[in-house]
Amino acid sequence: MKVQGSTKTVVVEPTPAALAERVGDRFLARLRARTRNGRIAHVCLTGGSMGGAVLAAAAEHPRAGEIDWSLVHFWWGDERFVELDSPDRNSRLSREALLDRVDVPAENIHEVAAPSEGVSLDEAAERYAAELARFAASDAEPWPSFAVCFLGVGPDGHIASLFPDRPEVTVTDAAALPVRNSPKPPPERVTLTRPVLNASKRVWLVLTGADKASALGLALAGASYASVPAAGAKGRRRTVFFVDEAAAAEVSPDLIDRDY
Repeated sequence: MKVQGSTKTVVVEPTPAALAERVGDRFLARLRARTRNGRIAHVCLTGGSMGGAVLAAAAEHPRAGEIDWSLVHFWWGDERFVELDSPDRNSRLSREALLDRVDVPAENIHEVAAPSEGVSLDEAAERYAAELARFAASDAEPWPSFAVCFLGVGPDGHIASLFPDRPEVTVTDAAALPVRNSPKPPPERVTLTRPVLNASKRVWLVLTGADKASALGLALAGASYASVPAAGAKGRRRTVFFVDEAAAAEVSPDLIDRDY
């Protein structure tokens, strides 16, 4: 499905493995295009099995060595407020899948603070917002515009740690927020807000499995963002739903872009 301006595209692959390969390839192509003339690329990562699979596919791609990784900065759409070495940590997954396997300068990896760094959950969110502001796209938007923003989608339609019918979903006057009593464990997290995510040039939502079919259908149908946060995710240039056949079970064939 293509609509100029707020473009939404649905791309389907038969299996999660094939989907990871396709997204990993597209990711490297986008980074090459962005950094070819020395421009900086800010990238927002996600956690979850597919988030890791896509990054691993990129790391293993024969063209991964063609990227000037010194020009790429990495961020996360949300992070669990746990220690850096915790298996629950999104950044640990990303490091194991890609960041520790390519030549990315340490200063280009922007992690949310962990409890052992002597900060509270609120302070971790404030520190992350301040770090984002160092790379502000403009005075009006004190955060970078991500070249690519990866988002996972939960069966309930949540993205990052913006969960349905919770106050964080509608906040527009902050870049990062503390999240307590998360519907998914662990209970304490830091999340980017909708304005930051939607300032991205490209938002890529990656989801697999039959349990995501309903959320995908609602997101494509334009459901309320407050109730289905994935419905409100929108890149400034393009929004792509990368899905496997199981997740696409409720998507009309005429909405699928077979050429993207």
